[in-house]
Amino acid sequence: MKRNEFIGKVDERLRMVRAEYDFNQEKMAEILGISKKTLVQIEKGRSSLGWTGAVALCTIFARSEILNAAFGGDTTDIILALAFEGEEPDYPKTLGGKVWWKTLEQSGHYKIQQNIISQHYRILDREDRRICASFELEKMKNTLRGFVEKEE
Repeated sequence: MKRNEFIGKVDERLRMVRAEYDFNQEKMAEILGISKKTLVQIEKGRSSLGWTGAVALCTIFARSEILNAAFGGDTTDIILALAFEGEEPDYPKTLGGKVWWKTLEQSGHYKIQQNIISQHYRILDREDRRICASFELEKMKNTLRGFVEKEE
């Protein structure tokens, strides 16, 4: 997934998220920091939230069932994978992939998991702490090998 695909998926669900929270257009526009006119244009498919707006929507409405179903759980992983391409921040502990994830490979104290909805990958350590996230499986496999080699 690329940023533009992520933004498109969020744009398409803006109206549904607004309905899920029972907000009118005026209130939703205020929450997102955009004009009502801009919100209407986005909902009609004539404009876009853009990267900042999509991240804001997903962050503010992180518990949205609409967004969680569309992206396979919390969108934070996807946002971080897209935002930090080539960089790896220190991630917090996860639930270990009990929902939305399948384990593809396990080596040493690490495992590669793939999100069943968004198809992005992540590596977890023995404490289920996210080490990195990416949409590139080969990159993840190389990173996993590097971690395992350091352990040996």
